[in-house]
Amino acid sequence: MKLKVNQDVCIGCGACAAICPEVFDIDDAGLAVTIVDEIDEKMKEDALDAMEGCPTGAIVEDNEEAAEDDMDLAAEDDMDLAA
Repeated sequence: MKLKVNQDVCIGCGACAAICPEVFDIDDAGLAVTIVDEIDEKMKEDALDAMEGCPTGAIVEDNEEAAEDDMDLAAEDDMDLAA
């Protein structure tokens, strides 16, 4: 599982880093960042608690791979319609 912080939404309150310091930290700009690429099972519950506890909803699941798959499927659909 991967999480990411939308720094345009983050207010830097530090709740995530307090709940799950193994996954989140505060950067030099005062905003939250993830400090691991992949969240293992031991950290998953705390990481999800941090995500749910974020007052602005800035922490989201990183679905980049899923989004790429959706784009591939949409492109295939477009090709089918053009044929």
